[in-house]
Amino acid sequence: MPRILVAECIHEICSFNPVPTRYDDFAIKSGQALFDYHRTLGSEVGGALQVFGANPGVEPIPTFGARGITSGGTIAAADFQRLASEFLAALRNHADVDAAYFALHGAMAADGEEDPEGYLLAEARKILGGKIPLVASFDLHGILTDRMIEHTDAIVLYHTYPHVDFFATGQRAARLLLRILAREVKPVTARVFIPALVRGDELITRTGLFGKIVDEAKTIEQSTGGLSAGMFIGNPFTDVPELGCNSVVVTDNDPARAQRDALRLATKFWQHRAEMQARLTSLEESVKVARETTGTVILMDAADATSSGASGDSNAILRQLIQAGYQGRVLVPIVDPAAVEAAFAAGVGGSVQTTVGGALDARRFQPLALTASVRMLSDGRFRSESFGQEWYAGRTAVLQSGNIVLIATSRPVHLYDRSLFLAHGQDPRQFDLVVVKSPHCQPHMYADWCARLINVDAPGSTSANLPTLGHTRCPRPTFPLEPETPFEPRVRVFSRG
Repeated sequence: MPRILVAECIHEICSFNPVPTRYDDFAIKSGQALFDYHRTLGSEVGGALQVFGANPGVEPIPTFGARGITSGGTIAAADFQRLASEFLAALRNHADVDAAYFALHGAMAADGEEDPEGYLLAEARKILGGKIPLVASFDLHGILTDRMIEHTDAIVLYHTYPHVDFFATGQRAARLLLRILAREVKPVTARVFIPALVRGDELITRTGLFGKIVDEAKTIEQSTGGLSAGMFIGNPFTDVPELGCNSVVVTDNDPARAQRDALRLATKFWQHRAEMQARLTSLEESVKVARETTGTVILMDAADATSSGASGDSNAILRQLIQAGYQGRVLVPIVDPAAVEAAFAAGVGGSVQTTVGGALDARRFQPLALTASVRMLSDGRFRSESFGQEWYAGRTAVLQSGNIVLIATSRPVHLYDRSLFLAHGQDPRQFDLVVVKSPHCQPHMYADWCARLINVDAPGSTSANLPTLGHTRCPRPTFPLEPETPFEPRVRVFSRG
């Protein structure tokens, strides 16, 4: 019976977040605990397990899983070394396998290792050998490197943004791995690097231009001889030497077709690069529009998006609302451990004089003084309304200062849905203005019912105003950092056959 090793390492860092990512910022699952965890989730590993389970002739082998559970900057060197050593040690314990599936992200970076996923794959090959088939799945925000492709037989990546196809991606990867294992197909991979960084609403695959390009990739993948296809759009906030976008096409032993299709996808993507930039509204104008609007206004603060790696402690919009004398009911999330501790000391019903903002990213945000009443305290554990995982924000306090309700957390937590708000008794529909620290959310969260949704040009380590970030490591020229960046598409072909 063929034995298939399963491993996972998923995190997305932000090079512009000054707080380093540590080992404790990952949820670690080893051995059977890895499968027990993912069988309850709509994750990549969960999808792969469903496919393997439907094929009684194979035996999946659990090894090691690490998933980032908070936002952070570059992974500290010692912490990555520990993470990598545990990952690789688990592989050594099960090196006698017939195939391997890795669930990876692609937008990690560590001090001393700017391509962690490529490193793990290269080291895995030394342990598992070069002959067994290995398929890896990636987030489409991954930063593709030659090392990733050289050490995999095939790559499979998400087809949706905002991401909803974790499970389906795992299924696609597992099915392809089984076909390679059965020697039904011989994968050939073509990639085209595109010197561009992108952001904005046109990346929403359900409605934007990017979705049409992804649809073409899906057609390629689903056609006869197509094995996998998609677009890596990179994470603009992981400032590493291979940052950029890539088209990827994997065919069944047809390099000419793989090249042709990868070039077509890349050329079409490049043609729309200017449209795939964020349309932002200034802080002042955003508050003015909110004042003039009847109904709930959503201010999207993508610059402090914890799901993109930001620190979550921005008070820029809050400060502007107070300075402008905005009188509507306001709901704001913010990371501030000291404010939370002051609230716990005061207790529910008590009053605190504290500051909020700038607790982690002090260079960008200055503390804002306020007096607030403590409305609720919690341990910060709650379930994601999107995917059902338990999220942990650390000790959390709901504070009210006049017309403003703050949900202050001790740790950054994902804010791409309403989970934090609802878990703490706050319904966004009951407010005039809600600050959402995410570039995008599923439409039913806010866009389908709010009166206005505004993408705010606020400061922050994940600002969609990309030229303001200060990239120093990525290739240059790169659009839009250099508006006149040239593009001469060149295709590279890889095969382990």
